[in-house]
Amino acid sequence: MARTALVTGGSRGIGAAISKALKAEGYDVAATYAGNDEKAAAFTEETGIKTYKWNVADYAQSKAGIEQVEADLGPVDVVVANAGITRDAPFHKMTPEQWTEVIDTNLTGVFNTIHPVWPGMRERGFGRIVVISSINGQKGQFAQANYAATKAGDLGIVKTLAQEGAAKGITANAICPGYIATEMVMAVPEKVREAIIGMIPAGRLGEPEEIARCVTFLASDDASFINGSTISANGGQFFV
Repeated sequence: MARTALVTGGSRGIGAAISKALKAEGYDVAATYAGNDEKAAAFTEETGIKTYKWNVADYAQSKAGIEQVEADLGPVDVVVANAGITRDAPFHKMTPEQWTEVIDTNLTGVFNTIHPVWPGMRERGFGRIVVISSINGQKGQFAQANYAATKAGDLGIVKTLAQEGAAKGITANAICPGYIATEMVMAVPEKVREAIIGMIPAGRLGEPEEIARCVTFLASDDASFINGSTISANGGQFFV
């Protein structure tokens, strides 16, 4: 029987690449999205991957959504917590609303996504948690105190879950992408993009599929002894 994988923010960008890669590996994949019904429908039509709409910042919505996924596809064996937002501003200009929105989605949203499936993983003796953090959670970034705080916090969640889940056959790991050629990055002015690439020793942006390959490995049986780890996929831009 195929294992079921849940990918939050799984219909666009890095999340879409992850969803497709997991499906290619034989998983039954559920991809969540927050608001764009048209793009989600197009993604399902293109890939055959089921999409589910809910706000990961809301625990009740997440729990109900996961219950529907499990009714449709079976118990969730793999969680990829990928959904995230930015609300950038220099710290002295950042509003409480900008802070809270990012915390609620990028940090509390990880709790809301993993917590409902955790008891089932413990009972079945198997689970794979992969959290998509960020290079900016490792090194910080101007005008991203909110975002960097959440992505650093995600690493703390992973390290704790790794210790709590290991005896039950559950692993929890993080991936910290650098600058990836997503719609968001490709939309910035060319001069800005060139400046970004100039900071990357590899001399290029990463591809979403490169992050997806990291996920499929961490989700596999071959990665069962890798737990509490962080993969830095950034072209050599930053080392920990």
